[in-house]
Amino acid sequence: MKKRFINKLSKSIVAMGLIFSTSFIANAAKIDAQKEVNIASSRTHADIKNKIISYIENVTITQGSLSIKAELVQVLTDSKTQFKTYIAKGKPATFKQTLDDGTPIYLQAEEIKYEPEKHIVVISGNAELRQEGSKMNGSVITYNFLTEEVLADSIDDEQVKSVIQPKQLEKIKSKDKN
Repeated sequence: MKKRFINKLSKSIVAMGLIFSTSFIANAAKIDAQKEVNIASSRTHADIKNKIISYIENVTITQGSLSIKAELVQVLTDSKTQFKTYIAKGKPATFKQTLDDGTPIYLQAEEIKYEPEKHIVVISGNAELRQEGSKMNGSVITYNFLTEEVLADSIDDEQVKSVIQPKQLEKIKSKDKN
């Protein structure tokens, strides 16, 4: 059975949404989105007709403070909008970004799907999110940078697991007072 946890449905998930607040990510993403994308890999394959570029083995993508590392990264370009989708696969693939306040956020999973124009990152397959010592694990974790929503799913009888550090709880309490 698939279980869904959305930060607007329960107090605990609202707390997790605040802890892993994507408002900082959105600001960092705006700054990083203005910087060039650098991609390094052992091999590259381009399917120009279908607008798919594959970077194979030892792949590193950087854009400002954003860093993606994986064994395979495919860049898909939508022929109508020209928007790019980055799909990274690895054991694990990783996604790091430094937020405006200097706090790093770290994601790892077997697959990372990053859609910068839609402000969405979806990590799946042993998905893990870490920030300031707190972490969340699940089958699939989705960030929507604009709506500041975190969606964590588990499959079958697994559970989404979270570890919240005390200093994160204090931030939540101070935000609740304001």
